[in-house]
Amino acid sequence: MADISLSVPRIRDAGLLWGAAAALAAVAIWALWIVATRHAVSHALAPTAVALTRYAVPALAFLGVALRVGLKPRGVSWRVLALMVTGAGAPYFLIVATGMRFAPAADAGPLLPGTMPLIVAAISVVGFGERLGASRLAGLVLIAAGIVAIGGHGLLDAGSGAWRGHLLFVAGAFVWALYTLAFKRSGLSATQAVAVVSLWSFIMVLPWGGPAVAEAVAQGHWRDLAVQTLVQGACSGVVAHVLYGFAITRLGATRGAAFVALMPALAAVLAVPILGEIPSPAAIAGILATGLGVALLAGLFQRQKP
Repeated sequence: MADISLSVPRIRDAGLLWGAAAALAAVAIWALWIVATRHAVSHALAPTAVALTRYAVPALAFLGVALRVGLKPRGVSWRVLALMVTGAGAPYFLIVATGMRFAPAADAGPLLPGTMPLIVAAISVVGFGERLGASRLAGLVLIAAGIVAIGGHGLLDAGSGAWRGHLLFVAGAFVWALYTLAFKRSGLSATQAVAVVSLWSFIMVLPWGGPAVAEAVAQGHWRDLAVQTLVQGACSGVVAHVLYGFAITRLGATRGAAFVALMPALAAVLAVPILGEIPSPAAIAGILATGLGVALLAGLFQRQKP
């Protein structure tokens, strides 16, 4: 009996370690997605071509799920479905990818995952009367401070055009927030939502993405397309989804979501060797503020109930 009782915490600790490893891997992939998208749209590929690589792979990988659920899932209104596709599908991707033509990857990190929970919280408070505790309010203040630091620097340096990217990142975070709220009302599982959104996005972007991909191949950019297909479609669209789902089952939703706070810093670090983009002091301040704010929103510093 002693051996069995002693093995229980060990098994539990191992599960937490594997969950943390999976969460870190998923967040690292999403950070790499930011850097890879910035590299693609600022060098050789059109945003529509990159969008096609992003959604073609998960649409194929989860095709069976999408066919079982249907393009119009039962019980999901057209309005909710439209919000989901807009907020996490091709429209969201094109908004963000276009923004990355103007602003560096280090700015995209805090403005995307940082602004989104701020918007969700604002909608929840104003629209649904939700009350926020002191910790979450502090998180929102920190996120807002980070956004002001990055956005204010972009406005002061208006000649660089980065402010355009900042506005598009905030717009992307807004539609992503709408997806988050719509997904909660859809009744779909995470995998079902990914399958339906990916298939709709592939159908939507194919008329423009197909010719853009053909043009890129004709210009000799097939290696860039191959890299984007691997990073965008396989890693971000499929592998990260599976890893994050595994992490949530091991860590719980709160702990798993807290790892997202690492994404801005990871994106900024990866952008240095890959893109040669060194974060500005304003970007570093924004990364620190939004990262801590997201962690507070996720309840990372609150005592966990056993």
